[in-house]
Amino acid sequence: MTTAHWMIIGGDGMLGTELVELVRSQGRTVTPLTIDDLDITDPAAVADSLDGADIIVNCSGYTAVDKAEEDEALAFAVNATGPQLLARRARELGARFVHISTDYVFAGDATEPYRENDAMAPAGAYGRTKAAGEWAVRAETDDYLIVRTAWLYGAAGPCFPKTMARLAAERDELAVVIDEVGQPTWTRDLSDLIIRLVDAEAPAGIYHGTSSGQTNWHGFTRAIVASLGKDPAMVGETTAAAFNRPAPRPSYSVLDHGALTALNIAPIGPWEERWEAAASSVLGA
Repeated sequence: MTTAHWMIIGGDGMLGTELVELVRSQGRTVTPLTIDDLDITDPAAVADSLDGADIIVNCSGYTAVDKAEEDEALAFAVNATGPQLLARRARELGARFVHISTDYVFAGDATEPYRENDAMAPAGAYGRTKAAGEWAVRAETDDYLIVRTAWLYGAAGPCFPKTMARLAAERDELAVVIDEVGQPTWTRDLSDLIIRLVDAEAPAGIYHGTSSGQTNWHGFTRAIVASLGKDPAMVGETTAAAFNRPAPRPSYSVLDHGALTALNIAPIGPWEERWEAAASSVLGA
C-alpha cells in the first residue's frame, strides 16, 4: 500500500498533523484536509470530494467533552453524521476508511482492560456521539478500520503534558487526580500504528491504539515533571470529585490490544518508555 494516495481529514489537528508528517516522510502521497477544505457535516460537499483517495483517515472530531453536554447536536453532527458521510463516500470510491474513536464509548467503570468487542455504554454526550459514529461507519462500509485511542498527547496541539508543564513552571505544588486510570499515548506512536495496520491489510474491525501498561493522571504528571528536571515530589494527590466538571470522566480507560496481537501486529510500547521518547518533542513544541 506504499503507493496508495492517503487523504487525512483533520490534517491540521494534533493527530492529523503528526500522521501527515509521518506518511509524507515515508515517501507516500498524502493530502491533508482541514475544515476550510471540507465540511464533513455537509452531504453535498462530502459527495463531491475525496476523488483519487485510496486511504481516507478521519482524524477530525468534536472533542470538547464538557461543551458536548450543552451542544450534543453539534457534537453528533461532527462525530456521527460526518463519519457516516465519509464512510459512504469511501465505499463509493473503493477506498479503505480509517476512523479514530475513543475510550469514552465505554462506561469507564471496568476493573480489567476493555476488549475491542466489549459492549459500548458511554456515560456522557461525547461518548454517545462517538459510539454513534462507530455504528455509522460500520453501517456504511465493509472496508473500515476503527481505531480507538485515549489520553492522547502530541507536539502539534494543546494536551495534558503541555498544561502540566506550564503549571509546574508557575507553581511550587500541583494537585493531580489519582482515581482516573488510563494509557498516555503519543500521536506519533498512534500514527505509526495506523500506517502499520493499513500496510498489513488488517481485516475490517475495531483496534485499540493506546500505549501498553497503565497509570493515573498523578503518575503521568510525575513523569512529566521529571522530564522538566523538577522534583516529582511537587505533585500532590487529589480526586476527580474535587473538579466540578459538566461531563463525566471514565475512572478506568485501559484498553486491551488483543485484536492487534492476534494479527501479530505489535501494540504501542509501555507508556513510560514512549513518554521518555516523546518528552523533548512534546514539551519543546
